[in-house]
Amino acid sequence: MADYDRRGGGGGGRGGGGGGYNRKRRYRDDNEDDNHYRGNNSRRRYDAPPHVRLRKQLIAIAENPMIERHDEISQIANLFTDNWDDDVLLRGNFTDLVLQLCVEQPLKTPFLAGVLMVVNTNKPEAMDLLLEKVARLIEDKLREGGWRDVKLYLKLVGCLQGVLEGEGVFGMLGELFERAVGLQTASSEDTIGTEIVKIILLTLPYVMAAGSPEQVQQEWQQKAADLLENTAIIASEPHPLQAVIEPYHPEAGEENPAQSQSLISLLQAQLQAESAQGWALSCLPRPWQFPVGEVETMAKLASAKKHVLPNIVIPKTVVRGPRPLFPEVYISVYGQQEVESVPPPTNLASSLIRDALLDTINVLHFNRNATARQLIEVDCYFAPRTFALRGTPFDRLRDIEKPKSTWKPEDVAVDAVFTQLFLLPNPEHKLVYYHSVLTEACKLAPAAIAPSLGRAIRYLYRNAPRMDLELAYRFMDWFSHHLSNFGFTWKWTEWVDDVELSGLHPRKAFIVGSIDKEIRLSFAQRIKNTLPEPYQKLIGPEKEKDVPDFKFANDDTPFAAEGREIAALLKRKAPDEEIDAVIQRIQSQAIDRDLDALVASTDVFVTCVLYVGSKSLSHVLAAIERTKDRLADAGAASDASRTQIIEAVMAYWSVHPGVALSIVEKLLNYSILTPLTVINWALNVQAGKTRGEALAWAYIYELVFNTVIKVTGRVRQLVVKASQQDEMVDDETRDNEVRNMRELFRAIEDSLGAWAGGTKDEMLESNARGEEDGLVRRWGTRWLRVFKRRQAIEEAFLVEAVRERERGEEVRREWEVVERQRREERERKEAEEKERNGANGAEEEKENGVEGEVDIIE
Repeated sequence: MADYDRRGGGGGGRGGGGGGYNRKRRYRDDNEDDNHYRGNNSRRRYDAPPHVRLRKQLIAIAENPMIERHDEISQIANLFTDNWDDDVLLRGNFTDLVLQLCVEQPLKTPFLAGVLMVVNTNKPEAMDLLLEKVARLIEDKLREGGWRDVKLYLKLVGCLQGVLEGEGVFGMLGELFERAVGLQTASSEDTIGTEIVKIILLTLPYVMAAGSPEQVQQEWQQKAADLLENTAIIASEPHPLQAVIEPYHPEAGEENPAQSQSLISLLQAQLQAESAQGWALSCLPRPWQFPVGEVETMAKLASAKKHVLPNIVIPKTVVRGPRPLFPEVYISVYGQQEVESVPPPTNLASSLIRDALLDTINVLHFNRNATARQLIEVDCYFAPRTFALRGTPFDRLRDIEKPKSTWKPEDVAVDAVFTQLFLLPNPEHKLVYYHSVLTEACKLAPAAIAPSLGRAIRYLYRNAPRMDLELAYRFMDWFSHHLSNFGFTWKWTEWVDDVELSGLHPRKAFIVGSIDKEIRLSFAQRIKNTLPEPYQKLIGPEKEKDVPDFKFANDDTPFAAEGREIAALLKRKAPDEEIDAVIQRIQSQAIDRDLDALVASTDVFVTCVLYVGSKSLSHVLAAIERTKDRLADAGAASDASRTQIIEAVMAYWSVHPGVALSIVEKLLNYSILTPLTVINWALNVQAGKTRGEALAWAYIYELVFNTVIKVTGRVRQLVVKASQQDEMVDDETRDNEVRNMRELFRAIEDSLGAWAGGTKDEMLESNARGEEDGLVRRWGTRWLRVFKRRQAIEEAFLVEAVRERERGEEVRREWEVVERQRREERERKEAEEKERNGANGAEEEKENGVEGEVDIIE
């Protein structure tokens, strides 16, 4: 009681003198009745309404591994059926939430199906309501080309196959296959048919897992076998575009990873193997199968009402939809390991687990924290013992005895994210989103995720020379960005031997490029302190300067006095006439020295603009804004002056190329530079001066790639607007942009073709660089492959945009007929119902009249 006495001691006022100030009592004597003291003032416990509790429990389903799944499912189902009469707040919201969850959190779909099956035992009307809604949603997505949503809705319906009458989902899968055959027959390069077959193959395992062993053996095995026999026609044929999206590009004869397998052909082989084993599907959860002790529930499930799957109209003409469709290949960053930490490609689990994870990653893009959490908890959403214990060190996996699993849930999750990060030709979302998912996962479970990322990094680094060049640079971007989130710490000592390699070697190029990007995200001195001694020479003292030296500060530099004078005029924002006078002097001196007058004056002026704005990026952009008219005039004067503009920018910011790239982008936006000028400078001027070594510099690739993306993005924007009949875009504008894009790709191909073939003049002049010239040719080949793919994609987009518009019109006309027929059928039924009700009413009225007459007589 000492603490109590101290708080209330003295009985006095604020000064401790007593008497005047009574402090509020905060403690009771031990012998007092606390309940009596509280009386009726205790806070009431707030019970949320049923619809709020139901929503909360349904959203969190399967997340807690400490709760038995069958108990959780029964609790949710009973809460729903007990409050069935609440139509507005609960009944409609329940079905809508289930359909929303199966799209946004597809890992939970089997558990949602389990809830629906238990609900069906008490309120079969709920199942009818849900099936009607999902059938209409599937129709809408088929009409719009929302193929992923079609797959996810079919996954839910497939899990409900056990409560469907007749063929159930098999009938619709057969109709979808007929559409795929028609598309593939019309064109071997069609990707919509391939996507449909992939949906069929990914739905089939859930259909087979939904039934009892007796149903699978007696009713469904033959249907599944027939379907697989049909899909093999399309799945076994390699798609013409598969070679374009191959992630590895090894040289002939060198040891390299095996060529990646087509995802659809791999899935076909996995399903055929699973069929031969009687559809064990050991990785899939079956929450609708209750423990032996739940005899009553199992009996109800077995005798529950069967439902007819509503008719789903599949359009005769299908569209690609808003998301580009390309064939997919299977890649993994955990290949060639002594212990399998991820499901091998021969196992169906590799496709099913990855498919659910990829859908989660791409659908939940608006909440990277929720995405990362579900990735970490992947073992909660599949059958028990599918994975090793979470957080098991890789070294201890070899101690696990068969048949126990050695699949690490962390490796599976990381592997899935890298699959999207390295998706060709483009991932669905911006690359930085996938960066952030890995970052959040590492923050949520650092001890488990960090070692998995470390092994992935080492695998990718070993294979960097063989990777597609675009993927190699994506890896570099992610690596540097990831290190920036974790104090720039990495075990650089593992790669210390590669520091001595030639600058043209892909691994040395990766190290140099990564360090440069780290510096962009921080500053040179900090990055230098994180590197071992052998790496220190890669960061020269000039990189530690925030502002580059002004070359005209040296009197030995030509036009030094004029350069300093122009810089002073720009700083005080002098009128153009004063600057013109100085430029005239420079041009006169240049002519006397037998130099190109316009090139010389452009170099001085641009360098001074950069110097005046060197304090920050916003300063230089403001300086360009003030002088853009003069710069535009200089750029329009000749090709040489345009080349000199970019030469001046890249020379001034040579030690901080990230700033230079931002300035070049601004100059392109103002049309001071043209895309063709940038390409010519990078692949001919700069690469020529360095005899091809510039092809290994990360910022040169970034410069060319960003320029191409800017041009192709502009063309796509105009084509889409033209297809929507936008009056702001005329055919001439669109055709000019398309022509310019094709000219740009031709220039890139000509330049890179010469480097790849060894026919460049700079290579022919040097006979003593055999090994280095071989590396240059290798870089040229890798570059060429990237931009040939880009050109092929853009040409395909131009063709597909016209086809898609025509298909959309056909689908719209076809759907108008379907809607009219349905409306007429609905009106007919309503009329019949009204007529029937009218006849019943007349009969009742007649009976009432007769009874009235009897009453009067009586």
